Amino acid sequence: MSTGDKARHKGEEVKGSIKEGVGKVTDDKSLEAEGKAEKWSGKVKGTVDDAVDDVADDRTTH
Repeated sequence: MSTGDKARHKGEEVKGSIKEGVGKVTDDKSLEAEGKAEKWSGKVKGTVDDAVDDVADDRTTH
């Protein structure tokens, strides 16, 4: 995966965490849920990026 993709996914995760936190502080359950979803989406995409990189690394070392 490209560094840009990884940065974008990490940014999505951070943005989601911020939304989640603001939702908690303001007691806005909708914003909190949206933030959680965005945060987890970024985490999943980051995990997929790492898995793709691992597979690519295995292919180049064999």
